[in-house]
Amino acid sequence: QVQLVESGGGLVQPGGSLRLSCAASGSVFGISAMGWYRQAPGKQRELLARITNSRTTNYADSVKGRFTISRDIAKNTVYLQMNSLKPEDTAVYSCTAETITRDYWGQGTQVTVSS
Repeated sequence: QVQLVESGGGLVQPGGSLRLSCAASGSVFGISAMGWYRQAPGKQRELLARITNSRTTNYADSVKGRFTISRDIAKNTVYLQMNSLKPEDTAVYSCTAETITRDYWGQGTQVTVSS
């Protein structure tokens, strides 16, 4: 089992920045990749960014150039640096951990971009 706890969400003005963190615990040795999703009210869940153990990254077009995913394997933590935030980035952001048997999810953290 893997447990994931996100932090760093909150209210930010348009154009501002936030950094989300997701700490993994439990059977972390089985994690092969971690990622960030978001889901806004009335919209489908969207994969934003993903990073593998070899630090290969992938981004959704909607956040490419504005968001950066990174991972500290020693701390079992993945980060999402979000810059140039827009009102349409408002959503619940969740992290995931992929293992050979299943994917694990955190509880999510709210990000609200508003003036």
